[in-house]
Amino acid sequence: MTNLTNLTDLTAKAAVDAIAAGDLDAAELFTAYREAAAAEDLNAYTWVADQTPDLSAAAALPLRGVPLAVKDLFCTQGVPSQAGSKILEGYRPPYDATVVAQLAAAGTSLLGKTNQDEFAMGSSNENSAYGPVKNPWDHTRVPGGSSGGSAAAVAAGLAPWALGTDTGGSIRQPAALCGIVGLKPTYGSVSRYGMIAFASSLDQAGPFARDVTDAALLYSHMHGRDPRDATSVGRPDADAIALPTGERLDGLRLGVPDDLTGEGVEPGVWTAFEAALETAKGLGATVERVALPHAGYGLNAYYVIAPAEASSNLARFDGVRYGARAEADDLITMYTKTRHDYMGTEVKRRILIGTYALSSGFYDAYYASAQKVRTLIARDFTTAFAGVDLIVTPTSPGVAFPLGAKTEDPLSMYLNDIFTIPISLAGIPALSLPCGLSEGLPVGLQLAGPAFSENRILEAAYALEQAFAFDNTPSAIGGAPS
Repeated sequence: MTNLTNLTDLTAKAAVDAIAAGDLDAAELFTAYREAAAAEDLNAYTWVADQTPDLSAAAALPLRGVPLAVKDLFCTQGVPSQAGSKILEGYRPPYDATVVAQLAAAGTSLLGKTNQDEFAMGSSNENSAYGPVKNPWDHTRVPGGSSGGSAAAVAAGLAPWALGTDTGGSIRQPAALCGIVGLKPTYGSVSRYGMIAFASSLDQAGPFARDVTDAALLYSHMHGRDPRDATSVGRPDADAIALPTGERLDGLRLGVPDDLTGEGVEPGVWTAFEAALETAKGLGATVERVALPHAGYGLNAYYVIAPAEASSNLARFDGVRYGARAEADDLITMYTKTRHDYMGTEVKRRILIGTYALSSGFYDAYYASAQKVRTLIARDFTTAFAGVDLIVTPTSPGVAFPLGAKTEDPLSMYLNDIFTIPISLAGIPALSLPCGLSEGLPVGLQLAGPAFSENRILEAAYALEQAFAFDNTPSAIGGAPS
């Protein structure tokens, strides 16, 4: 039907417009992506649709049948939803997660389920029971985690956009390492119903896309109040998500945390960050220092709160109701053997940490104290936003590191999220935008704002994106072979 070439090079917005204009057939687009995904060598997918569905009805909806890759943490009816774990291998839910249903109602078509760190616990996508994902820019390096499969699929042209989840940085960090856009919305603006829970007070769904416009378009169909999720608040009725258009930052006040001096940040990342600030100034923004005195304690607080919530949430995986079951002569042995055999090392580590933190005699010393720190961090951001519009940092202190480089050193792995975790604890929105290269690999710029300031973040990110003119095609620098 169409004379367009390289269909998988189209942005999602361009594909939506082409289908609406009759210049592109939705089924043809889906087939092109399905064939690319089925042949991929990054291990980005754990399941790919085996045929092209009838998209005649979807093509009449707002998102026109454009394919969507979905992180395997989301329940998808009749389709494997395994959360990167052997304990859920082959599990096919009887329902769709709310956000998956919302996007299907808006016209997306399910292309595949993407690989991830087991139960979203990881920063490199090496904790998946289904093998690590490779970074499209260099197949010897990690894509980031835990939503590494979604990020890699979008960066490699294996999906026009994708769903991920962010608990402590699991959208923003892989977006940075793969050179694409990733948005963590305000906590509660998107329903968590049907997301396989890790840490319920932190988990949030969000979009991956090749550019800011696509991220805004997908998010505009994701948010909303859901009565099935007690933490869901939706967005203010008057605050619809608009596609960004401005190319200036006149009057925008950007804040850089006082303790962000470049120490602990790779030199090339720091150089790209400073260049991004100069670009922002050239577009009319002002840059000033802001105080976040408790943000440095964020990593410590997070690795008490998140494991504590995980130890509670993952208690449901007992080998009785669904998932894998180890054979044993009695119930307690069956519980023990099932979890021992079918849960990975990092998941077990965090369950043990969380259970200890919640145990009698240690609750106040650890979990309660961590929650107090969390409150202080949230207050610091509120105070800072009284003087600036957005806070900017590097997304990650380094670029994508080699596969296996940090698997034996959990603390070194956890430090990859040092800039993203305080924002998660505060429940505020943030976006990662590629701002340059270091060692030939992408560097991410993080923009964070007050609750429900997604439009402001997207507008600023769009203006910066136009100025950066970053080529996010991995083949632009060659990419390393498998």
